[in-house]
Amino acid sequence: MKIDKFQFEYFLQSPKKAIAPISFSEAAALEVAAFHAQLPAYKPTRLARLGRLGRVWGVGDIFVKDESERFGLKAFKVLGSSYAVARILCSRLGKNLAEVDAKSLMSEDAVRSIGPITFTTATDGNHGRGLAWSAQQFGHGAVVYMPKGTATSRIENIRGHGALVEVTDLNYDDTVRLCRAKAEENGWEIVQDTCWEGYEETPLAIMQGYMTMCREALQQMNQAGARPTHVFVQAGVGSLAAAVVGYLANVFPDNPPKFILMEPNNAACFFASALSAEGTPRGVTGDLRTIMAGLACGEPNAMAWEILKDFVACYVRCDDFVAANGMRILANPLHCDPGIEAGESGAVGMGLIDLLVNRGEFSRLRDELGIDADSSLLLFNTEGATDPENYRKIVWHGGWPLPD
Repeated sequence: MKIDKFQFEYFLQSPKKAIAPISFSEAAALEVAAFHAQLPAYKPTRLARLGRLGRVWGVGDIFVKDESERFGLKAFKVLGSSYAVARILCSRLGKNLAEVDAKSLMSEDAVRSIGPITFTTATDGNHGRGLAWSAQQFGHGAVVYMPKGTATSRIENIRGHGALVEVTDLNYDDTVRLCRAKAEENGWEIVQDTCWEGYEETPLAIMQGYMTMCREALQQMNQAGARPTHVFVQAGVGSLAAAVVGYLANVFPDNPPKFILMEPNNAACFFASALSAEGTPRGVTGDLRTIMAGLACGEPNAMAWEILKDFVACYVRCDDFVAANGMRILANPLHCDPGIEAGESGAVGMGLIDLLVNRGEFSRLRDELGIDADSSLLLFNTEGATDPENYRKIVWHGGWPLPD
């Protein structure tokens, strides 16, 4: 259904009675979390409870998992890249990750035994920085390819971890293809968060790495005496969304939360996939322009789609002002609620909730989703202000305002 005034479209479906994916079981999540706990300066990121806002908006509780301070990198992506890199290193050593601690993988002996490796990826910013940090921690090199229009701050953040960066004149998906060709040409180890035929093991490891964030959030909600009834999760290639949905489907097999998947209008490949008659993953083309740079992906991760198609209740495609408004709301809390620095890709969930509870045009969707005073909403601020100039343009100066 379209809501034209807001350049907004949604598609509702009844989730299938599917078996939760075993790769995202609690046992798998425990193994991943044990690895992350060994990394330097690891600590769980905060779960911000916006209790006053929830009461004012009449939705019970709003919880925001805030990844703006993860390892000082301002984004969650390092959880996936670090776990994938460690798995690759263990494979080179002929060992299982459960048998090797992270400190030993970082040692000079391990680097000598494995030999020099160049890791490479294509990125809009956060994944590339996570990979560059991971390669640096484990004593190896990184080459990172970035699409046209990438913010200078994101380029410099990656270079700050010793990686070589090349900005292309291509969109994200074509940059992935370029990176893949360069990896094959130079014998580099590609660490990409999407898959293709014959390349599934590393993307799966990246997705599994994201379970640490979700597992932390559930533990923190449990300590607060709450459990999620609705989960808002954004999608680029879909790896984060699939990890969140796959893990929570395992934790709550009999009564999972309702999952709402959000994408930018110009890069809504999962929305297109949900509408396809064949039920197969569908890509979208064009320059994919959006302020939500981390979500500007036109081709879905096929492994992610296999999970999402069975469990998502609502697919949403929306314009940039939804994310911009979410940034302003999170940065300016009500009295007693914590403020949150949210980047463009991290704030779209809050922007959507604002529309659902405060705009009459969205009341039908709110009712269809069953959002009311007994609801407990969970969303993920996946990044901080990774583009400080644009952050100020939006939060300080009102960029991308809501329609009148």
